[in-house]
This record gives sequence, C-alpha cells and structure tokens, in this order.
Amino acid sequence: MTKLRKTKFMMGMTTTIAATLVLGRLASVLAAQTADSPDGYRWVDTPGKYVELQYGNQPVLRYMDEPYDGSTPERHAQTYKPYYHVFSPDGSRLLTKGDTGGLYPHHRGMFYGFRKVTYGDGKHCDIWHCLEKAHQSHARILSQHASAESANQVVAIDWHGSQGEVFAHEERAVAVSRKPDGLQIDFSSHLETADDRPIHLDGDPQHAGFHFRAAQEVADKTATQTYYLRTDGKGELDETRNWEEGGDAAMNAQCTNRPWDAMSFVLGDQRYTVLYIDHPDNRKPARYSERDYGRFGSYFVTDVTPEKPLDVRYRIWVQEGEMTVDECNAKANEFVESGMQ
Repeated sequence: MTKLRKTKFMMGMTTTIAATLVLGRLASVLAAQTADSPDGYRWVDTPGKYVELQYGNQPVLRYMDEPYDGSTPERHAQTYKPYYHVFSPDGSRLLTKGDTGGLYPHHRGMFYGFRKVTYGDGKHCDIWHCLEKAHQSHARILSQHASAESANQVVAIDWHGSQGEVFAHEERAVAVSRKPDGLQIDFSSHLETADDRPIHLDGDPQHAGFHFRAAQEVADKTATQTYYLRTDGKGELDETRNWEEGGDAAMNAQCTNRPWDAMSFVLGDQRYTVLYIDHPDNRKPARYSERDYGRFGSYFVTDVTPEKPLDVRYRIWVQEGEMTVDECNAKANEFVESGMQ
C-alpha cells in the first residue's frame, strides 16, 4: 500500500478528534498504536474474531475482523467481509445482524461494498454478495485511540476479485462518541486502485453502497412495526420508498440525494431509531433503498483511478425511541458544518 500511504485520507471525527488523517503520518507515528482510557472508552481485542469498543464495561461497537478463510464455501461465507456490529446506546443489546444466516445473510451490521465491479483488464466481480472468490479481507489495524469522551479506529482492508486477486486497497475508519441522548458513529472510507488500473463501481440501491442492517429479529418478528422518517415526515408502518431503474420518476426523485434517512424499528419491547446522514461531498447521485426488515442505505456509481481515489463520509446516529424531522435536520446540519478541517 505504498501509494495509499502517500494520499490524504479524509474522515469526519468527533469534536475532540482531527477531521483529517494523513496516511504517511499514520504509518510513521501511529503504526497500530492503541491508547485507552480507564474511565471511558477502551478497545478490547478477541484475536482472530473481533475488536470491541467498550465504554466502561458496556459494549458500544464491534469491528469484525476474522481472517478470510476460503477453504470451504461455508467458511468463505462466514469470513468474506469485515463489518461493524452496533450495540444499543446503553450497551444492553446488539442492534445489528451478523453472519449467522437468516434473511439475506450477506447483510451484516454497518457494511460497504458494490455488486457490479469492473477492474483490471475488464474483469468483473461482485463484492456485495462476494460470489466466487470475491471478498474483502482485513489486513491490519492502523491505529486505535480511546479517551474518556470518544474513540476512533483506522483499519486497512483489501478488496479481492473473482479469482481472489487484490485489486483495491481501502482504509476504513470509525469515530465514536456517546451523547446524553444517543450514540454517534462517523464512518469514513478511502479507496485506491492496487494496480494503477481504473475501477468502476456500480450496482443498485439494494446491493451497493454503505448500509445498515438491523438484527435478524426485526425480519423474524417486528418488520410490520418498522417505519421510515424522511425530510417530508413520518412514513406509514411497513411502508418503504426505493429508487428503481426505470421506475416511477416522482418516486425516484424522492429517493435521490436525500440529505438523510431514518429507520425506526422494534427489538424486544424497545423501539430504536437509526439516522443515516450522507455527506454532501460524497459522490452523487446517491440513490436510496429502504426495507421493512431493517436494511437501508444508499449507493452511487463511480470510477476509481490512480488520479482520483474514492473518499466517502457518513454519520450514523442511534437512539432509543423516536425522532422528529427537526431533530434529524439539526443532526444532519451539525455533521455537514463540522467540516473537513
């Protein structure tokens, strides 16, 4: 990843963390260092499985970094993408789906990928469903930091084509902070071609981009209680809006370049709301997908070249109960105004 380390990697951090990471500085100064706060956040490693962010003794976020294993179809399916599990703001339960089967087993926590990828000399792969030998693999942790107020992590991930060959290098970062009313997670990614050849990323709103998938319990038991809150107000229970190729023009316009989207769902006897904020500097058009079983997000079509790597930023906000349009607008404005200093 020599070229990658020479490129400026931009990410949204909390107010106590710098918003820009320079990769050369990461390599020389942070080289996998870990700093924890005994009175606040700490990173706890379960080697070969995951690294968990805890606040005190409560789990907050879990980076699933099990090494890729292509020895059998079952092991391929279990290990073909790193992702993040998200816990409830009070740490009492897991809010996201993992690799344990269920409806659409390739959906896992907070995840990022594309169904239609063209790379190399016109090769194709699907790094969303991870068909054939295509997959994403955790390479290493570049940095971790934790304090009383916030925590962040930067990891290196390789993207592999249909025959397992590496065609792209990614640096993925999260910055986490708990607020009195919820949990804030900033997700950032910087993607570069591994061989100086262009990469074309495509798909559709259901099978590409950055997405959040709620726990399997939503699909199994409470999907009819899911609703979406949008800039035009609260939707009906079990009602979704989706961009579709060749679909209704008015609906597609509603589902394009939303500044934010919020999903409200039920686990056990508790309702949660997850707010998804798309930074305006991300590539556009952004086309949105919503599903009542708890998966939502957006995607775009783009090219990645040596001269133009891909940088994206998103903010996920998680809280118990419901939210209003005004509250979502305020949090979206706060994210945008935080800037890239």
